[in-house]
Amino acid sequence: MQNTSATEACDALRRAADIIHAAEALLIGAGAGMGVDSGLPDFRGNEGFWKAYPPLKKLGLSFVKLASPYWFHHDPRQAWGFYGHRRNLYRATQPHAGFAILRKWCQQVPGGYFVFTSNVDGHFQKAGFAADRIVECHGSLEHLQCMGYCTREIWPAAPDHIGVDESTFHARDPLPECPRCGGLARPNVLMFGDNEWLEHRTEEQYARYARWRKEVRRARLVVIEIGAGTAVPTVRLECESAGGMLIRINPREALTPDGGLSLPASAQAALLGIKKSLER
Repeated sequence: MQNTSATEACDALRRAADIIHAAEALLIGAGAGMGVDSGLPDFRGNEGFWKAYPPLKKLGLSFVKLASPYWFHHDPRQAWGFYGHRRNLYRATQPHAGFAILRKWCQQVPGGYFVFTSNVDGHFQKAGFAADRIVECHGSLEHLQCMGYCTREIWPAAPDHIGVDESTFHARDPLPECPRCGGLARPNVLMFGDNEWLEHRTEEQYARYARWRKEVRRARLVVIEIGAGTAVPTVRLECESAGGMLIRINPREALTPDGGLSLPASAQAALLGIKKSLER
């Protein structure tokens, strides 16, 4: 844990362990920082993005500029080069040990759990969390939709690898297609400036989440928020408004509203530290 003494860090971990031990229901909020310990790139700022994708620096393409429906209309190979490379990487990467720790806690609380994440990598499902207990508020790279809107269907992505020329980050043929019309498909992911995203899959997740929140409204809810920043604050706002005891794990932006517990650490380090405190 950073920017704090060893004694303060141990005290904070013990307090977090006590809070989780007393929990009757758990809400897990996760942003991009959750995946960093798995080896996934940190897109924080243009330099972080360009470190992961050097050819795009020469083109002056930032994450915000590239994560847009524009490229699927005007340069599909560039669009799928970026999203295909990310999907390949997410599939090849194993979730870090912190996921298993969270899953064990979630299975032990009497009121159950829900995950609310802005990540599109599918790693909570990959780590064994139930698909019907997850809200992917920005969609999923493991699901596709038709660019031509021949159907409002959202379908699972095929298990195939998308070939990418890493010198240009352009995708090679074949690009993902709509199984109905044969036209270009795009990820069912909410992009910047995106009014084309089909959101009914995520709306169904929100509906299940809302029902669970009603079921546990009288339970002792603990909210564990991990790696969610302020640049796109969807996860932070949800966790702050949930009404439970908030534990915020974040190496850079750990401050909480009054009453919350701040753990200025990476996801895996904090979760391992809490686990050790619980075992004691």
